[in-house]
Amino acid sequence: MNLSTNRRRFIQGTSAIAAGAMSFKFGRAAAASPGEVTVALNGGDYAKACIEAFVKPFEAETGIKVNPITDQIQTSKLELMVTTNTVSVDVVPVFPNFDILAAEKGYLEKIDYSIYKQDELDAILDFTRTPHSVGAIVYAYCMVYNTEKFPAGKPRPSSWSEFWDTTKFPGVRTLPSGQNGEVPLEEALLADGVPAETIYPIDIDRAFASLDKIKPHIRKWWATGSEVQQMMHDKVVDLAQSYDGRAITLIEEGAPLEVNRNQQKITWEGWGIPKGSANVQNAQRFIEFITRAERQAAFAKLMPFGPANRNAYKLLPEDAGRKFAGHPDYVKSSIVLDPKWYAEAGSDGLTNLDRVIQRWNGWVLQ
Repeated sequence: MNLSTNRRRFIQGTSAIAAGAMSFKFGRAAAASPGEVTVALNGGDYAKACIEAFVKPFEAETGIKVNPITDQIQTSKLELMVTTNTVSVDVVPVFPNFDILAAEKGYLEKIDYSIYKQDELDAILDFTRTPHSVGAIVYAYCMVYNTEKFPAGKPRPSSWSEFWDTTKFPGVRTLPSGQNGEVPLEEALLADGVPAETIYPIDIDRAFASLDKIKPHIRKWWATGSEVQQMMHDKVVDLAQSYDGRAITLIEEGAPLEVNRNQQKITWEGWGIPKGSANVQNAQRFIEFITRAERQAAFAKLMPFGPANRNAYKLLPEDAGRKFAGHPDYVKSSIVLDPKWYAEAGSDGLTNLDRVIQRWNGWVLQ
């Protein structure tokens, strides 16, 4: 239950894709039998939850043997497998940025949506459903406040413009560092009055002008999920932007915190099939199976990550479903992070993400 959400940075150029274990070896999986499928499940408690919620039920229903892999390699190694025709894994977790790269370079097979039941397919959040991957989990960057500083019955910040309002809502604040590209640009624009539906394409100059206003009031720019979690735990900040999972973990441990889901920034992780998989048909069946509402609800009961299939919320207790970013009531007031904008490159070859990081590195030292 303590899997770090920090590694789920969609914008990390070197985001980890689970694809290897101690026994992992490069080499085409041509020797695998037609009744098998090799799946990468990330590591630790996350992989254990996948085995219980996905692997065992899939094997029981289909008779197909699942070979689980529970270690991680870099995206570059997955790319190497595809480009050298040495693919030895059939299903991998896919971050939004890799989905975009895969579409451009042909690294992933297309998902066969014809095998999905229509009611299941329609329930999968549309932004997590692409030609090359299907949504697995949904999580968010949220505003979190200390309830001792902002008790019930007293004014509490409910929007990013109010987070920026240090007169009406005094308190110690923290926001994510931009060293890995996690600059709160969208939040800065919302605070400056930009309507949510016109956030993209991002006006970088306007976003940093807004960040200028909040900069003197930031105690520390956090760089990792564990760092912001520790700051909230130790009560050294009153207001924070945090991964929702980090805050929920603390709340369940009794910390005086509350998550504000209004204007949360949503991102996600999906499942895909590397181009050149030796067991594409079984891989398609596995992904269809594990994205069903029933299976996603079972996984959500084991790990604190919200389902991408909205029908899963009908199978969860109401109080449990409301812990997750993808709850239907929250999505309506959320901002969906746009990986395509960050990946767009100019004539100089620099992507918007490159420009944001360069701008941040100079700005934060001023």
